[in-house]
Amino acid sequence: MPETWTVKDQRQNGRQESMTRAQSAMRSQAASAAGTRTREVSRAEVRRMAGTGNPRAPLEERSKDELYNLAEQAGIKGRSRMNKTQLISAIRRRNGSEL
Repeated sequence: MPETWTVKDQRQNGRQESMTRAQSAMRSQAASAAGTRTREVSRAEVRRMAGTGNPRAPLEERSKDELYNLAEQAGIKGRSRMNKTQLISAIRRRNGSEL
């Protein structure tokens, strides 16, 4: 702590730190009780997991991650082993139309 802090500042800062630790502990307990793990998610992971892209864009202009998410929504099996071209073909077969 900086030397310029008053006793009151030190007391308030200590209270905030203990509240944050308590909240973190409660969150961890809730996660473990639910059988899940808490972890940080990078921006890249969020972008990859999010959405299916612009619905008006042709499939060829979408990223592989967006196509994967579309295939997942369509219930296409074996999508994790497919490349971009195969994902496009599978999505078109499932939808029965040209997107």
